[in-house]
Amino acid sequence: MRILHTSDWHLGQHFMGKTRQAEHQAFCDWLIEQVRAQAVDAVLIAGDIFDTGAPPSYAREQYNRFIVELRATGCELVVLGGNHDSVAMLGESKTLLAQLGTRVIPGVCEQLDEQLLALHRRDGSVGALLCGIPFIRPRDVLLSQAGQSAQDKQQSLQQAIQQHYQNLYALAETKRGELGGEVPIIATGHLTTVGASASDSVREIYVGSLEAFPTSAFPPAAYIALGHIHRPQRVGGLEHIRYCGSPIALSFDEAKQQKEVLLVELDSSGLRQITVLPVPRFQPLLSLRGSLKELEVAIQEASEQGTAQQPVWLEVLVGTDDYLSDLQLRIAALCEGLPVEVLRIRRERGNASASLQGQAKETLDELSVEEVFAQRLSSEVLDETEQAKLLGLYQQVVSELREGDA
Repeated sequence: MRILHTSDWHLGQHFMGKTRQAEHQAFCDWLIEQVRAQAVDAVLIAGDIFDTGAPPSYAREQYNRFIVELRATGCELVVLGGNHDSVAMLGESKTLLAQLGTRVIPGVCEQLDEQLLALHRRDGSVGALLCGIPFIRPRDVLLSQAGQSAQDKQQSLQQAIQQHYQNLYALAETKRGELGGEVPIIATGHLTTVGASASDSVREIYVGSLEAFPTSAFPPAAYIALGHIHRPQRVGGLEHIRYCGSPIALSFDEAKQQKEVLLVELDSSGLRQITVLPVPRFQPLLSLRGSLKELEVAIQEASEQGTAQQPVWLEVLVGTDDYLSDLQLRIAALCEGLPVEVLRIRRERGNASASLQGQAKETLDELSVEEVFAQRLSSEVLDETEQAKLLGLYQQVVSELREGDA
């Protein structure tokens, strides 16, 4: 049984004024080629197929086109909902897509057995059983209890998620027994695990309740295909628990990462082999750092990766000269005539004094939502306990708003 593990496509992402439509289409075309070349039996998308709960029409069209083109290869598709995805939006076409060989699990199902899927080889035989677990929202598995401390809530959520895995795995073991006992069981997940290395584009999804899920709480599946973290990695050094990462760089701090999808081979004894399939870079993306003099050289070197038709997208982090108020004009002059496009200019805060920072006229574009609130908070006379409490409440509100969008 050959399974291709991918996640975190974020179709429809609006990246600093730029659409990722062309990159995503190039990736979908490349992935279809890999399915044919590697004779893949099933593709798993472990959450965050879309960037928002209300994706633009072109992103939905890309999703539908990919499903139709994949069907022509004879490969099955399983789509799991992520924290960015809308359960309702993914679920509305679930029945229709099932007729095209695609099974969608947008959220935790009322009937647990709906999350247990048989994956088939190209000859129609069952090659694996899948415990299809999407992003689990606290309300899916927990009832709110008055008087619980933050630690109590964290422990309750962890235990509830663990129990969900164990219950579904027990169902899978029963089903395996019915099939003769020689079918491997695999699982999915869309969450942060203990020790996982994230990037700037990854949202915190259990604000104030669960920082990370321990690997010891997973069931003994032959392979666990995870999503949510955009950096490809083994979890806890374990070969069979993997994040495949996002297929394109979704933030500038991911620009140097080699993106990948994972080809997972299984047989009746379990996991046989995992092969990394490197994803080509479809759009040059770089983050440059230095003084204006250093940046002049760096921008020249970066421009060699671009063309007039496809310029390099740049983030420029200015150090030493970060007090200057006309940084945008100076950077624009350094880029004149080169196949580069600067999407963001940031100052390396901390090098200049507070007064010079004030003169620099720092813009909102340079700051994250969290940094804006932190700066506002710092202007108040509050002790550390009060600041920590306000910051926690703010993070919770932002998280709820983002979840509402999804």
